[in-house]
Amino acid sequence: MNKVAVFGNTGGGKSTLSKKLSEMTGLPLHVLDKIKYEPGGAEVAYEDYQRIHQQILATDQWIIDGFGCMETLWPRLNAADSLIFVDLPLHVHFWWVTKRLITGQFNPPEGWPENSPILKSSLNSYHTLWRCHKYLTPKYRDYVQQVQNTKHIYHLRASEQIAQFLKSLENKTALQKDISA
Repeated sequence: MNKVAVFGNTGGGKSTLSKKLSEMTGLPLHVLDKIKYEPGGAEVAYEDYQRIHQQILATDQWIIDGFGCMETLWPRLNAADSLIFVDLPLHVHFWWVTKRLITGQFNPPEGWPENSPILKSSLNSYHTLWRCHKYLTPKYRDYVQQVQNTKHIYHLRASEQIAQFLKSLENKTALQKDISA
């Protein structure tokens, strides 16, 4: 696990999972929302985003969290050796977007650029949920099926599976530390 793409519909806990994964593995974390958007929510120039994204892909180790855009999505998934697909039931994504909207009034959401417009971004997330579920999630599912023999695939379909994945990785990391000590 050296090049990890964490992806799935909005509001699935990808940023929280990615942060914990980075802490456990020591792999550098790159949050696409923080690359694609400036503090306050303004979008960076498309060319700048693409250049930064390509520079990250050219490195030997990374965790990339998020969607970015269609032009960078598939090259990123192809470049990754490990795919973490957060594919929760749609109602869970809706609930977690709602929780993020409420709690975001007090604490900025994990992985969001500083001073992001919480209400506007959350309303956009509700709209994105439907579009992603209808159009992109089936493509994600097909893709992970096609590459299952060439990449490490972690297809997480329930919040309990996210917790189990992190726990198993934590146990594996602790075991590796014990062996090398």
